[in-house]
Amino acid sequence: MEFAIGVIGLLVGVIAGAFGGFMMGAKRAREDGEAAKEAAEKEAQRLLNAARDDASAITKQAELTAKEALLAQQEAAEKELRERRQELVKAEERFDGRESKIAQRESALDKRDDNADRRASKLDDRETEIGKKEEKLVARVAQLDKKEGKIDGVLKEAEVKLANVAGLTAEQAKEQLLEQIGGQAKIDAAKQVKRIEEEATAEAERRAKRVIGIAIQRYAGDYVTERTVKVVQLPSDDLKGRIIGREGRNIRAIEAATGVNLIIDDTPEAILISCFDPVRREIARITLEKLISDGRIHPSRVEEIVEKTTKEVDKRIAEAGQKAAFELGLHGIHKELLNLIGRLRYRTSYGQNMWSHSIEVGFLCGLMASELGLKVKVARRAGLLHDIGKALTHEMEGSHALIGGDFCKKFGEDDIVVNAVAAHHDDVPQLSVYAHLVMAGDALSGARPGARREILESYVRRLEDLERISSSFEGVEKSYAIQAGREIRVMVAHQDVSDDQAFVLSKDIARKIEQEMTYPGQVKVCVIRETRAVDYAR
Repeated sequence: MEFAIGVIGLLVGVIAGAFGGFMMGAKRAREDGEAAKEAAEKEAQRLLNAARDDASAITKQAELTAKEALLAQQEAAEKELRERRQELVKAEERFDGRESKIAQRESALDKRDDNADRRASKLDDRETEIGKKEEKLVARVAQLDKKEGKIDGVLKEAEVKLANVAGLTAEQAKEQLLEQIGGQAKIDAAKQVKRIEEEATAEAERRAKRVIGIAIQRYAGDYVTERTVKVVQLPSDDLKGRIIGREGRNIRAIEAATGVNLIIDDTPEAILISCFDPVRREIARITLEKLISDGRIHPSRVEEIVEKTTKEVDKRIAEAGQKAAFELGLHGIHKELLNLIGRLRYRTSYGQNMWSHSIEVGFLCGLMASELGLKVKVARRAGLLHDIGKALTHEMEGSHALIGGDFCKKFGEDDIVVNAVAAHHDDVPQLSVYAHLVMAGDALSGARPGARREILESYVRRLEDLERISSSFEGVEKSYAIQAGREIRVMVAHQDVSDDQAFVLSKDIARKIEQEMTYPGQVKVCVIRETRAVDYAR
């Protein structure tokens, strides 16, 4: 019982403690709730205040943006208004200008109308005057017709009387008159032509002499005349027999290997080599000199020496071509053309070495081109290559100028150079000034004294032809070729040829010489007319 009472008491105590604790917890919870409520109210008040501030800022920003947009619209409207006002002002100004122009035009039209009225009145007056003049002219024409009829009658009567007196018809008299007038016209024309040609010739000759003189002064080459026969000197006449060999086998081997003719005669210590091909002649000369110096002369040795000499001469030819191009400062010439230039070293024309002649023509053309303001390299190139066809004329038929032009074109030379080479002897027309420079340089190089040698027969024949052509013209009494055929002097009868006719005669003789003769350089034709008065003192 006590135990139960104790348990009950314990339970009551526990319950009482629990209730007390509950009450205290509830109190604390109430206090905590009030504190939380107070804190929540404060936070809500803070959030409310922040929201109010944000709303106020947004409202102010919106108001500011609206004001700015309104201001921008106002400015745009004001700008547009100003522009429209300016356009209106300009339109008013244009309108005012047009009004003033219209007013000016109206005044000008009024003036024109007044002028037109005045002109119309003047035209009416002129028409009246013209009508009167026409009436006078008609009357005048009628009078002239009457007078013309009378004049025709008088002229016919005069013609009949003149025919009776002179014994000539009107046609015959007309022919004689035309002949006299024609002869006088020819003389007058000849005088005029002479005057013009003298003026033009004087100026052209002055300039040409200056250019040519400068070219000759700046270049003066040596001349070496050569022949188609080479002479090989022997140490003694005993070597002639060794060169001939037993039954002539050595000399036949030399001639067969070199293609030349050896002339062994009574000339002491000398053998002549004759051949039209200068290269073969040079090979034979060198071969003979080597055989003589070596002393071993037999057919097998001859063939060996000829083969070596041929290679040596080919090398010399190539070097000569390169040397010629180097002296003139030219580059880019094809190897085959250089070899042909080198072959000209063993080619002659009237005794003049063609290799030296080509170099000289190249220099002369270059000097003249520099004086005329032309391309010096092109002129030198054309001058060097102008006679290249002569290295092939014994192999090909035709003019050496055309052959040379074809070869230059084949190996890529410029058309100007090709034409200058082909046209330097008038085989084709000259298409550039460089062709004329080559012709002048060729004539200068070949026509200078001592440059070329002619055989006596051709020289004498040329002099005879000059005198024959000059004497074939009417009125010529005598003709003399002087200065080695460079000049022909023609003596004419003074009673048959006048001074003006002498001028015409010199041109006719020069043209006929150009057509019928071939000659280096130029020929001067000098016609001399003189009147001699002779009397005797007794």
